[in-house]
Parts: sequence; C-alpha cells; structure tokens
Amino acid sequence: MTDQAAPRLSAWRFVVAFGVVSLLSDFVYEGARSITGPLLAHFGATALVVGVVTGVGEAAALVLRLVSGPLADRSRRFWSWVIAGYALTVVSVPTLGLSGTLWVAATLVIAERVGKAVRSPAKDALLSYATAATGRGRGFAVQEALDQIGAIIGPLVVAAMLVLTGGDYGPSLAVLAIPGVAALALLVWLRARVPTPRDFERAQPSPHGSARGVRPGLRRLPPAFWAYSGFTALTMAGFATFGVLSFHMVDRGILPAAAVPLLYAGVMAIDAVAALGTGGAYDRFGPRTLLVLPVFAAAVPLFAFTDALALVIVGALLWGAALGIQESTLRATVADLVPADRRGTAYGVYAAIVGVATAIGGALAGALYGVSIPALVIVTLAVQALAVTAAAVLLRRARPRRYP
Repeated sequence: MTDQAAPRLSAWRFVVAFGVVSLLSDFVYEGARSITGPLLAHFGATALVVGVVTGVGEAAALVLRLVSGPLADRSRRFWSWVIAGYALTVVSVPTLGLSGTLWVAATLVIAERVGKAVRSPAKDALLSYATAATGRGRGFAVQEALDQIGAIIGPLVVAAMLVLTGGDYGPSLAVLAIPGVAALALLVWLRARVPTPRDFERAQPSPHGSARGVRPGLRRLPPAFWAYSGFTALTMAGFATFGVLSFHMVDRGILPAAAVPLLYAGVMAIDAVAALGTGGAYDRFGPRTLLVLPVFAAAVPLFAFTDALALVIVGALLWGAALGIQESTLRATVADLVPADRRGTAYGVYAAIVGVATAIGGALAGALYGVSIPALVIVTLAVQALAVTAAAVLLRRARPRRYP
C-alpha cells in the first residue's frame, strides 16, 4: 500500500518534474540508440544480427506492455514499475560500451527496451492523473516537449564523445550514467513528494462516480477506446518511418549520410513544438484537434519523396510535427476515454496497437518505395483520407465519455 499523504507539489510542478525525468532518460537511451548499429558491428555483428537484435528489442518494448500495463493496474504500485523500468535502462546503457562480446551487447540492447516496456504504461497512468488538473493536452504536451530535448542532446553528446575519444565506445556510453543517475534521483524525490498522484484527479469534479470495490482486471475497456485505437492504427498504417525518409535522402544523393542526424535533430525540435501547439488546442477544442494528424501524415510523402532539398526538408519537418501529435495529444485522449483504474492496461494495449500499425506503415512505405514513389504517395493519401472519414464519423455519432 502506498502512503496516502496529500501531494506536496502542484499538478503542474509534478508534470514538469516528470518531464525533466523524461528529458534525462531520453538523454541516456536515445544517445545509445543513435549508435546501436555501429556498436553491434564493432563487436562483430552482421547486418542481419543488427536487424534481429533491434527488431526483438522494439517488439519487446511494445508487446511486453500488454503484461506490464494490466499488472500495474492490479498491483496499484505504479511508482515501483516506473522506477524499476528506468533503473533497468540506466544500468543497461552505460554498461553497453563495456560489454566486450556481441551476445552481452545484444542482451543489453534488448534489456534497455524491456525497461521502457516495464515503465511506460505506469508512467502514462501517473501523468494522466496530474493532467486532469493541468489539462490533458497541455500536460502531455509539456512532458513530450521536455522529452524531445533529451532526444536531441543525447545523440549530440555521444557524437562529441566519440570524436574526443577517437571512437572509443566505452567512455562515450559511460558518460550517459550521469544523466541516468540524475533521473533516478529525481524519480525517488518525486515519489516522496507525491506518493499518490491519483489524488490530483480525485480533486477534480467527476460525474462518473467511484470504481471502488471493482477489480481492475475484470473491467472491460470502453468501446470508445477501441474505436479511437482503430482510428490511430489506420493513421499509422499510412505513415512512413523516418528510416524510409532518410534512405530516400541518401540513396538519391539529396543529403550526405553525415547530415541526416542534424536534420533529425531539427525534426525532434519540431516534434516538441507541435506537441505544445496541438496539446493546447486539444484542451480548447477537444478530439476534433486530432483530425490534423492524418492531414500532416498525408502531406509527408508529397514533399519528402521528391528530389528537391528544400521540399525534402519540409517533408521531414511535417513528419516531426505528426510525430509530436502522436506522442502527446494521442496519449492525452486515452486518459479521457478510460477510467482511472484501467489506465495502465489501456496504455499498454494502445502502445501495442500503435506499434503493430507503425510496423505495417513502415513495411508498406518501404515496399511501395521500391516499386513506385507515385504509388506510395497515392496509397498514403488514400489511407489518410479513410482515417479522416472514420474520425469524422466517430466524432459525429458518439462523443467520447471523458474521465473524470
């Protein structure tokens, strides 16, 4: 059982503090992920092995949430799941450069992704309680914006360390222990200050009553959640991954490979700006704001798969804007569709659905790119038009039941 003391931080301070935790942790694991391929190759991995290891890691990060989400709901020990997940990442990444053998390095790469699966549903549930007071859209947007700052800093620091050390992976990754330890320390402090974040949501007026006495595992997720997940999956199935975009840039000689990470840093900055913009719009206008996502996604291939540098950059930035909406406002909507005692389960299921749809989108874009770029553009436009139509029908027929 957790301590029932009232929160000693305001909801906004809690959201910002959690955003700083995300910033520090992204500093750690995005720094490592930026060089995962070259690192595994350094230990003797072939392209096939790199693909298998990273693929298994991403699958674990998504599929295991189907387990960690419901378990977090049942145990109600959200802080324990969050701290354990971050701890696994903080230990795995700095050790990666010192692993010495391929199998150890591969195990640590997968372990870092498992850490994300362990913490993510519980973390999103904790944030959903606080954003009941701050505004769902704005709260998740601020957290995402801070998160992306870490995603920009981490790869740049690792790149600088590799230059300074002459390509030595050991110290280049070991330096990531510093933000990792800081993230864990901040988490422990935050847990002490706000032992029961759900108190933020309990303080808000709720017309839906209490779910007390009902076991979380026995309650079904609302139909609106599944309809919404279907809309999101459809949108993501027509959304190319940045891997396909960057392949086009280099394959057509539009950008040198060394310049792609710099463009990616700019994409992450746009991600943060878009999250903040659409988050505020969501709180003001509601789910109608989400109609902008398929519009952005449809525009990406129109620009990104041309041969003109300026248009390709615009396409990449549009891709970043769509990503910012996915990572913030889409998560905020889940909190409005699902009662508090089912949030961990909902976020776990939602992540798995989005992950599968994203994999389909990447594979579809890659396959069509190899056949015909015009075909890729036409199919993307058709899928996103279908997504807009589905969203419009859902919004007209049934307004989502918001919690609290």
